[in-house]
Amino acid sequence: MHFGLNLLYLVPGETGGMEVYARELIPRLVAAAPQHRFTAFVNREAKRAGGGPWGELIAMVTVPVDATSRIQRVRGEQMLLPIAARRQGIDLLHSLASTAPGWGPYRQVVTIHDLIYATIPETHPGIRSWGMRALVPMCARRSDRIITDSRATAVDVDRFIGIDPAKVDVVPLGVGTTLRAAPLDGGELRDRLGCSPDRELVLTVSAKRPHKNLLRLLGALALIERSQRPLLVLPGYPTPHELELQIRAAELGIDRDVRFLGWISAAELEGLYAAACCFVFPSLAEGFGLPVLEAMARGVPVACSASGSLAEVAGDAALLFDPESEPAIAGAIRDLLGNPALRHRLRNAGRAQAARFTWSATADGTLASYERALSAGA
Repeated sequence: MHFGLNLLYLVPGETGGMEVYARELIPRLVAAAPQHRFTAFVNREAKRAGGGPWGELIAMVTVPVDATSRIQRVRGEQMLLPIAARRQGIDLLHSLASTAPGWGPYRQVVTIHDLIYATIPETHPGIRSWGMRALVPMCARRSDRIITDSRATAVDVDRFIGIDPAKVDVVPLGVGTTLRAAPLDGGELRDRLGCSPDRELVLTVSAKRPHKNLLRLLGALALIERSQRPLLVLPGYPTPHELELQIRAAELGIDRDVRFLGWISAAELEGLYAAACCFVFPSLAEGFGLPVLEAMARGVPVACSASGSLAEVAGDAALLFDPESEPAIAGAIRDLLGNPALRHRLRNAGRAQAARFTWSATADGTLASYERALSAGA
């Protein structure tokens, strides 16, 4: 069989968890199914960047679109990709990022990572929201199988799109990026942050977008007594929402207690994990929760939202809190700061929990979904 992978969404360095998904899944698919052919369909940015399993481990076909243009990406996916896939003789096309072509002479599988555009509409304002509302249901109905990362997203697919649950395969992700570089020296890291050696660090790694609930995290930090307040470090690519976060921190009088970092090196990120007292993830909605598992895999105690997929992924290996309650978030941080025994338990439990999620299992579940799609079309 010849399987095509729709990667038109992927702009290296800018696509977050969905880039991790492609980079980690493709090598495992190739290893698990050497009898099959795989071809990746990529955009111009991905071709220029290089350095991925597309074009290295598997064949690569460039669709002439710039994915940074939403209009170009949609046009490429709906008009150009089906033609390219047909020319390559694809038997099944797997779209890895929630949208897919509406037509084509092949079976289709689509991974829908989340329906945040429906559950928290303000996260996708304007034309992007309109596009998601039109394209995601269309491709869900057109596809032969749907993959979701979590049971929570599978429930949302049924609730908001009305898809028969029997058409949905829940295939959890593996642990994401782990130990990409030697950690930056702790003393040098603290110097860069302007943080004294004896002050605790609290880390959260996420895009600065409204559904990540960082405004409430700032409010929670302000509730912690100044003498006990840790330094909150927020790496992640900048967004328009970041200015609102900075203004809120100033209003709360905690601007000196927060570090808004943009893109950082792998060594700096690993240094932050090594230095952090705990990892806090207050997101209101996630399709899965890779950042939680990435912290757990490194032995960092985790406190996270009890909502949806995060509770599903974290299990009993994290301290769960109500993400809509600033006092609850603050209480979880205080508990981790003041209880070494709790931190020790969560370090061990977190490593064990993260070990349950492997990319090899993700590949096996994905290939099983392909087989169901092909059987449905027989």
